[in-house]
Amino acid sequence: MLEDYIRKRLREKDILLMAHIVVGYPSIEDSFELVRTIVEAGVDLIELQIPFSEPIADGPVILQANQAAIADSIRVDDCFKFAQKVTSAFDIPFLFMTYYNILFKRGEERFFAEAREAGIRGTIVPDLPPEEGESYMAAAAANNIDPIFILAPTSSPERINHLARFGRGFFYCVARKGVTGLDTDFSDEMTEFLNQCKRATQLPLALGFGVSSKEDVQFLRGKAEVAVVGSQALRILNAQGIQAVGDFFRGLK
Repeated sequence: MLEDYIRKRLREKDILLMAHIVVGYPSIEDSFELVRTIVEAGVDLIELQIPFSEPIADGPVILQANQAAIADSIRVDDCFKFAQKVTSAFDIPFLFMTYYNILFKRGEERFFAEAREAGIRGTIVPDLPPEEGESYMAAAAANNIDPIFILAPTSSPERINHLARFGRGFFYCVARKGVTGLDTDFSDEMTEFLNQCKRATQLPLALGFGVSSKEDVQFLRGKAEVAVVGSQALRILNAQGIQAVGDFFRGLK
């Protein structure tokens, strides 16, 4: 399970890195080389985003990548095949990130059975709260996949405590309100939010939405177990290419 993997890795380093890629962007072949480069750079986990036409939690950089992948005819079947390929080739956990429409259309039981066969270890579905996800969680558990839920700084302590009851693997903590890719203030307010999350759950915490530099990762040491990097890596990919993304992740360590 993801929690055990994270705990084991934390014996070797004080914070882990999780990368986010959009499957099929810039192309399916480039996506594989991007994964290879990121793994070789020392990233500990990777979330594979299944492209969706209305990714409501994502900012313009990731939105554009989703739209480009869809325009290039990347489909859900392609994402499962891609997941099988990378999980067979690289020995780190891979998660699917997408939106609930994808699971609803495919069927939750089928989605998770195929995800298990593809080697996926967890799923992040930001538009599905646990109160509406009973069958989703059951299908995930039946296939030994961790459903990762989101904790937000806009949530009350009572809400965070309630959500903590449903956690498996780790929690994805949102650094601020809004979408991915915007500037984030790494401050005492964020520290207090993460402390509140730690009071609510014993599971590891991953923090994303705005992590873009070595200084940001340094700030999170001792406060979260995983730093999540998505939009900034995509910006570098767009501007400088795949190898520069590997250099960027090596620099974060």
